[in-house]
Amino acid sequence: MTTEEFAARIESGMTVGIGGWGARRKPMALVRALLRTDVKDLTVISCGGPDVGLLAAAGRIGRLVAPFVTLDSVPLEPHFRAARESGAFAFEEWDESMFLWGLTAAAHRLPFMPVRGGLGSDVPRHNPRLRTVTSPYEDGEELLAAPALRMDVALVHVNRADVRGNGQFRGPDPYFDDLFTEAAERTYLSCEQLVERFEGPPQSLLVQRQNVTGVLHTPGGAHFTSCAPDYGRDEAFQRAYVRAAQDPQAWRAFEERFLAGDEDDYRRAVDGSAEETGSQRKDTSQ
Repeated sequence: MTTEEFAARIESGMTVGIGGWGARRKPMALVRALLRTDVKDLTVISCGGPDVGLLAAAGRIGRLVAPFVTLDSVPLEPHFRAARESGAFAFEEWDESMFLWGLTAAAHRLPFMPVRGGLGSDVPRHNPRLRTVTSPYEDGEELLAAPALRMDVALVHVNRADVRGNGQFRGPDPYFDDLFTEAAERTYLSCEQLVERFEGPPQSLLVQRQNVTGVLHTPGGAHFTSCAPDYGRDEAFQRAYVRAAQDPQAWRAFEERFLAGDEDDYRRAVDGSAEETGSQRKDTSQ
């Protein structure tokens, strides 16, 4: 698929899961494609990073479910912080274990999964949707019931994919990407390289074709997040992003330069920015 074909299938009000983790292997080309549409009022489920930040800055989020929203080297994503301070959207904060088991419940078509995470914290107090369950066995333990995180679509970026929808990660961590693809009704998979055959250990074949609706070849599609081992996070660009987020006028200039056009325009703008600052950005066009 093209990014335009993908974006045309996303409708306002959908629940959209976004793979990756913080500022690592985010499907940023797909997020940027959504920004070029008029979709809004999305429920976003994400271990959040700049994906959440960009959608929040554009006013596209109605509700967010996340354990965190970070740029890793910048602890709190600036657009997320501003949106929370202004109450721009509803926010359900889960801890990471609850998030993991909520995705697992959806992947297995279960209504919930029992988990000890969150008990004894203020998470249930601030999220009245959460319930507890009692073990039916002799222990009688009270556990938190993490509800299934079902979603209409999932967006995931991997290092390698084939045209059938199989996907391979080559980095140090799969994150929860496989669970996103299994928990969603439809998955759109972007990749650095399209391949005929996969090489490497079978456990690196993270995404299975029966869970994928469309494949998009987007070299550099995780930028400015990392996609190890193909490239690291573009720290210079991320610093520029954070600086621009502090001032409305600077952010409008950032949007005009980097987000007003299509993905090819974005890549050209990023290359021009790297030349201006003298930074080195690994070529991801192969």
